[in-house]
Amino acid sequence: MTPYLTLFAVSFLAATILPAYSEVLFASLLAAGHDPWTLFAWATFGNTLGACVNWALGRYLLHFQDRKWFPFKPDRLDKAQHWFQKYGVWSLLMAWAPIGGDALTFIAGIMRVPFPLFVLLTGLGKGARYAILLGLVQLF
Repeated sequence: MTPYLTLFAVSFLAATILPAYSEVLFASLLAAGHDPWTLFAWATFGNTLGACVNWALGRYLLHFQDRKWFPFKPDRLDKAQHWFQKYGVWSLLMAWAPIGGDALTFIAGIMRVPFPLFVLLTGLGKGARYAILLGLVQLF
């Protein structure tokens, strides 16, 4: 059970403002022979839950944006907000992207995207990323 919980934790952290890369752990656990679908479920759940933290930060903590400790720089927020305004809530399907994905989930909180819709779209996008990674690792 420890590898799955570790993957959950790393996937969770990777979706928040902390630098972590769950794909490397995911691929190595797959290569080590752990159950692929259990890994997929734990990684997707952890990564989606981490994105929910960003949504909550955007929803409730934007008034701290001028503080030094605030996690997103104005240029990243502007870029993510542009994406969000251009593509609307559908941009959340790209929340898995290494550049701008975390900011998109934060912007979704600012824009008051309904939480159930946020979880659905973000979870689908993040799940698709792990499904593709799963397929690639099993292919090679």
